[in-house]
Amino acid sequence: MCHVIVTCRSMLWTLLSIVVAFAELIAFMSADWLIGKAKPSSSEDVDNRTGGSQEPYHPTLGIYGRCTRISHMQLSRRDTLCGPYAENFSEIASGFWQATAIFLAVGIMILCAVAFVSVFTMCVQSIMKKSIFNVCGLLQGIAGLFLILGLILYPAGWGCQKAISYCGPYASAYKLGDCSLGWAFYTAIGGTILTFICAVFSAQAEIATSSDKVQEEIEEGKNLICLL
Repeated sequence: MCHVIVTCRSMLWTLLSIVVAFAELIAFMSADWLIGKAKPSSSEDVDNRTGGSQEPYHPTLGIYGRCTRISHMQLSRRDTLCGPYAENFSEIASGFWQATAIFLAVGIMILCAVAFVSVFTMCVQSIMKKSIFNVCGLLQGIAGLFLILGLILYPAGWGCQKAISYCGPYASAYKLGDCSLGWAFYTAIGGTILTFICAVFSAQAEIATSSDKVQEEIEEGKNLICLL
């Protein structure tokens, strides 16, 4: 018989697991890892309302994507164009970024799988006589290691030609040059920290769902157990 067990700690772990997976996925897909040096406005980029040139803009560069502005000469305005600069994996700008993409992708796939499984932990608390919380916590710890490897390798690719075109000639491995770090990089770091917090907190979720109070309510014949 399936017992639905809901506790504060198990629900918090489930929510954190879902948030971490989405945060890492969004960061990976974003082009806002590096914010390039300011590009001056061209003579064609004129604001119709003021008659003056628009302010310089900052193009952004991600692991496999980029955002830049293109001029619409007939409309006399600029628009932002975002999309992948690499049509396939081999066209990613740096070998270090290729490795980063692999490590992050593996870590994110594990996190997404755990996030999916975590939803069902209210009904299923063990698998093959192993606590599902402990198994998921172990997987989150492994995912966190993959994420760390990816984030360590990422700055090593700042010396590639693509990064130099955005960050200037002084950009090199672990040196940003004229660039600055975008929100996606910080989100990936924050998500990695939360991944390890989730891995540790999974033990607390397991303790909460297997406590004596829960066992007492099961023995009383209750199918829905909610402990706050």
